[in-house]
Amino acid sequence: LKSWLRSSQLCTEHSRAPAVVARMVERLTYRRHSRYATKANRCRTLRTPGGRLILQVVKKKAKGPACGDCGKRLIGLPCLRPLEYRRLKKRERRVSRAYGGTKCAKCVRSRIVRAFLIEEQKIVKQVLAEKAAAAKDPEKKRKTKKSK
Repeated sequence: LKSWLRSSQLCTEHSRAPAVVARMVERLTYRRHSRYATKANRCRTLRTPGGRLILQVVKKKAKGPACGDCGKRLIGLPCLRPLEYRRLKKRERRVSRAYGGTKCAKCVRSRIVRAFLIEEQKIVKQVLAEKAAAAKDPEKKRKTKKSK
């Protein structure tokens, strides 16, 4: 026995690999339909109180809602999977603001400012058109009077 131990020690010293003790491992199978290691079929091994090993399905990690314009994650909203969002109340799914729950505050602000500036530009254009029309009218009246 001692000679066997010495020879095994010599073998491990020469190969420089640690001596591995082989142990029987329980084989596990998927508990759902898909038999492949896909993202939706991720599992972790779990030891039951009875000492058995079972596979427990791991849920996908939720990213959470993002802004429709810039793509940043929205603050103030929980990161859940789509099915869990449907179970939430409406006030928990959104923020109490215009475009709440779909656009971030910065994008909403820029939209409001852009809409205001466009309206201002339309008004300025209209005023300039009226001034131009008023400036042309007296010239037309003068020309008609001179021709008579």
